[in-house]
Amino acid sequence: MESDARTLDVVIVGGGTAGWMAAAALSKILRNQYRISVIESEEIGTVGVGEATIPMIQLFNRLLEFDEDDFIRQTQASFKLGIEFVNWGRLGDRYIHGFGVIGQDNATVDFHQYWLKQYLAGKAKGLDHYSINTAACLANKFMRARPDVPNSPLAQIAHAFHFDASLYARFLRGYSEQRGVQRIEGKIVEVRQREGDGHIESLTLQSGQSIAGDLFIDCSGFRGLLIEGTLQTGYEDWSHWLPCDRAVAVPCASAKELTPYTRATARTAGWQWRIPLQHRIGNGHVFSSKYISEDEATAVLLGNLDGEPLAAPRTLRFVTGKRKKAWNKNVVSLGLASGFIEPLESTSIHLVQMGIAHLLTFFPSAGFEQIDIDEYNRVMSLEYDWVRDFIILHYKATERTDTPFWNYCRQMEVPETLQRRIDLFRSHGRVFREGNELFTKVSWLQVMHGQRIRPQAHHPLASVLPENEIQTYLDEVEGVIKACVDYMPSHAKFIAEHCAATPVTPQR
Repeated sequence: MESDARTLDVVIVGGGTAGWMAAAALSKILRNQYRISVIESEEIGTVGVGEATIPMIQLFNRLLEFDEDDFIRQTQASFKLGIEFVNWGRLGDRYIHGFGVIGQDNATVDFHQYWLKQYLAGKAKGLDHYSINTAACLANKFMRARPDVPNSPLAQIAHAFHFDASLYARFLRGYSEQRGVQRIEGKIVEVRQREGDGHIESLTLQSGQSIAGDLFIDCSGFRGLLIEGTLQTGYEDWSHWLPCDRAVAVPCASAKELTPYTRATARTAGWQWRIPLQHRIGNGHVFSSKYISEDEATAVLLGNLDGEPLAAPRTLRFVTGKRKKAWNKNVVSLGLASGFIEPLESTSIHLVQMGIAHLLTFFPSAGFEQIDIDEYNRVMSLEYDWVRDFIILHYKATERTDTPFWNYCRQMEVPETLQRRIDLFRSHGRVFREGNELFTKVSWLQVMHGQRIRPQAHHPLASVLPENEIQTYLDEVEGVIKACVDYMPSHAKFIAEHCAATPVTPQR
């Protein structure tokens, strides 16, 4: 039908990271063929604590054709090679979930199976010796991957970023406005639906201005102004698996060493994040209000900072889970409006990115075909479920018995999809990747091993190679990685030479 071929007016409700990521990507891809507006209220503000990312963000940056050094300067960013986990398996434990690969492929089975054969025999070192990302984290080294040396671990370095979320939103806003996106300041006071099918027709601002649209993208945060407030889509609650329901956040002064990794330290009833930026450190304490009070949680956070706090602590309340439909009628929800999985593995921005990518795949005509909407909802539901299981793993795989919170987590029933993975790993160290899920086999391996899930045996085919051959193989991998890390500059030196931001004096 001719009416289906007409362009749509796209209205994004809410700015922040999600809103301006959507505006930037759509303005780039749609090439001014669609009108795009962002309704944003300075009065409401944004959550703005999602400051750590994973390597997939590089796909987004390449799509938008960012100059990476400029992007880093504009957002006071630092580089990220992985996440260090402290006190998760037992008090005193620490391990790194590094990006990228572990070891080098050889013969029949995955590298980790040869490593496991030797490890179970007490003849192999920890996993961190066989990955350039984790070894570089421990040495505070960084450089970008070197594709010009394809047979070297230097070609396998995988990085993401830590950045200031408010500066990132500002950076994306400038990019979007240069490409024709209109920002409209105002607070929405009325949502009008179309008779007959209930699609959103227009939004009325406090000023009286009416904004009509065809496709609405809800980036209004936890409240989900359109997807829930108007369309009452419903929410799937996962708090029985992920019992934390609060986070208190505060920035602090920088430490001496600029580390190329995020740190997640398990506390008595949750965990604390540490995200190093060029001009400050982002900190937060994610906790369960059932097991610790807000005042106690704030005291724990303030008592474990690298430097003086630079602002008053801010508390966020949430329920982990996902919207029952990410796309309902002519409303697509992104970010916190679509669901919330705590930031333990820095997946919040990734889920926004995937929401945008799938929206582009199923971008609607004016007719809004239900089959497209249903498929979008199916694939986005999978994206959330895959991340959910991986996050639950961190809580379930613990031997801690020191607090009621950890006793609950250790003993709780988990989704069958996760239990199957744990059981397979316990049997013969087998790990697998489900379809196009975010986390690779290497990610599952590092967390399960890092949190003391131990296989009873290695893959039988790892014994095809003689033991002395396997040991030589492991030693060579370790030696090459050590030489590469020795060659790399420090994280701070790399930034100073390539992408140092203008120094700022943080405001208290």
